[in-house]
Amino acid sequence: MPFFDRSDAGRRLAARLTHLQDEDVVVLGLPRGGVPVAAQVARALRAPLDVIVVRKLGVPVQPELGMGAIGEGDVRIINPEVVRIVRVSQDEIAAVEARERAELERRARRFRGDRPRTPLTGRTAIIIDDGIATGSTARAACQVARAQGAGRVVLAVPVAPPSTCADLAADADEVICLETPEHFLAIGEWYRDFSQTSDDEVIGLLRQAAQEERERGPAGVPHTGPAPSSWDGEVAISAGPVRLPGHLSTSGTSPGVVLFAHGSGSSRHSPRNRFVADVLADAGLGTLLFDLLTPQEEQDRANVFDIGLLAGRLSDATRWLRDQPGLAGARIGYFGASTGAAAALWAAAEPGSEIAAVVSRGGRPDLAIPRLATVRAPTLLIVGGRDEAVLEMNREAQRHLHCENDLAVVPGATHLFSEPGTLERAAGLARDWFTRYFAPAHARV
Repeated sequence: MPFFDRSDAGRRLAARLTHLQDEDVVVLGLPRGGVPVAAQVARALRAPLDVIVVRKLGVPVQPELGMGAIGEGDVRIINPEVVRIVRVSQDEIAAVEARERAELERRARRFRGDRPRTPLTGRTAIIIDDGIATGSTARAACQVARAQGAGRVVLAVPVAPPSTCADLAADADEVICLETPEHFLAIGEWYRDFSQTSDDEVIGLLRQAAQEERERGPAGVPHTGPAPSSWDGEVAISAGPVRLPGHLSTSGTSPGVVLFAHGSGSSRHSPRNRFVADVLADAGLGTLLFDLLTPQEEQDRANVFDIGLLAGRLSDATRWLRDQPGLAGARIGYFGASTGAAAALWAAAEPGSEIAAVVSRGGRPDLAIPRLATVRAPTLLIVGGRDEAVLEMNREAQRHLHCENDLAVVPGATHLFSEPGTLERAAGLARDWFTRYFAPAHARV
């Protein structure tokens, strides 16, 4: 399964849309399932989020055959060829449009409330759904956005058949699709969690996005100054001579914040770390996912395995976090995967680090053996039961730990925890460990 849920799909889609971050972008989600995907894209691009509500105009005697589409702002698009072939009269067209217009306006009011529709004139409209099967709704949305004045139309989806993507290239200036399986049966096959998106969820996401838009600075500019104690968005972290992009999420009432250290070949967009971060956020914990290296530094493979350098970046991010308003006294935890686990333990061993807890998932703590004896933070090592080589490395490393520690083996899991239910199990173990050691009873004095 390429996607855990729609939020995961949205974060991965956002990583493919960074070339648009300097344009005047509006992100438009097709309700309902497209909105959770679009919300992640809008947040990553620091762009406005809205819905694009369209209704197909079906031929009266054959409703599944579209003769056109309508959108907000009195937009109407008619396919004259279909009208001619099936001999639909203007009165019949008007009757179908009146019925669909009433439903369109009802849905728009339901989702948007009293907020006005985001204007598209001269802007880049990114139209997003959770996937495409036939493409009829996506095609109508592209045509409606164009009719509403969009200067450029980009259609972006997590999954669609390759033939459909090719067909839609005639309606959009750019079509972006993460997965294009030849044997496509249904969108839901490509999600581990494809539960129905409710109207209330759509409404909540739009309200949250509107609030974030009011609070943030100019679109496309990462927040480089102090982050407020309640924050969910992109940040730029000062780490010596470089700035590292990241995503900080904290409610202002979180008992602590977990910093994620990704493994080699990964980044802050790691879907597995993102999944764990969502589980921690659901438990009320703050999270900070960030890139440990700049794109230029990543070109040198030696940097990827320089545990001292990576640990230093993690320490820099910790100091940056503690400088943020409202977070000076927050408990800090580290979650490391693969080589990132070694960096997390190395950084936790630094004098005065005062890290509340460390969790390693499929990690390489053996790469930090020279520092393990001085780690004071309670440490949980999570390893897949079928990841035999790494499991033995973790057992060896555990013998060097003098702090409170535990080794949790997830049955049936390999190194990437890709087997059904295994990543959920690992995330739950991490959540329980951080919740336990972020509690006041475990505060250092």
